[in-house]
Amino acid sequence: MTFCKARHKLPAMIQSFKMAKKSSSDARRLGKRAKAWTNYEEVARYVLQQLGKRFGLADVEGKQKVSGRQSGTKWEIDAKGVRDGDASFVIVECRRYGKRLNQEALAAVAYRILDTGATGGITVSPHPLQRGAAKVARASQIEHVQLRSDSTRELWVAEIKKVIHVGITEVVGLTVRDSFTITVIDADGNVVEQRSG
Repeated sequence: MTFCKARHKLPAMIQSFKMAKKSSSDARRLGKRAKAWTNYEEVARYVLQQLGKRFGLADVEGKQKVSGRQSGTKWEIDAKGVRDGDASFVIVECRRYGKRLNQEALAAVAYRILDTGATGGITVSPHPLQRGAAKVARASQIEHVQLRSDSTRELWVAEIKKVIHVGITEVVGLTVRDSFTITVIDADGNVVEQRSG
């Protein structure tokens, strides 16, 4: 049996099957992409919880809506960092784009900070900021975390202001007789931190 290449001449049943198959594969592909975004946001939140003291945060809450004071609208934010010692908070926005965040993207975060009464913001992305975006971030109390897109809770790498932070989780069986020492050495060979256990 031979089919004509023109879509309008295909039997209706074959045409609808092809459309259903296409939409089904699109849904699966979009589902994987949505899952990757969700995982990235979850890992970003976990990393910010681990680095909370660096940002002055007592806790990092999950995705939620925050009321705008000036606009009267609700803003959905990827996470909310609660400051240590008071009720102030920072907005966390994750952007797992294939390119650097531009100044318009940071200006949108800056407006959310202003409208919600947040004390600042944190953007999380696999890429550094564009030059204009970096200027907006400095002027608006927004810190940028460059988190690798393949990061997981077990292994993550983040750069903040040219400082690399690495998180590794490994299950190790220790007995009471075992001991260990962790030594952090800087690029010049100086011992920065040493812990024993």
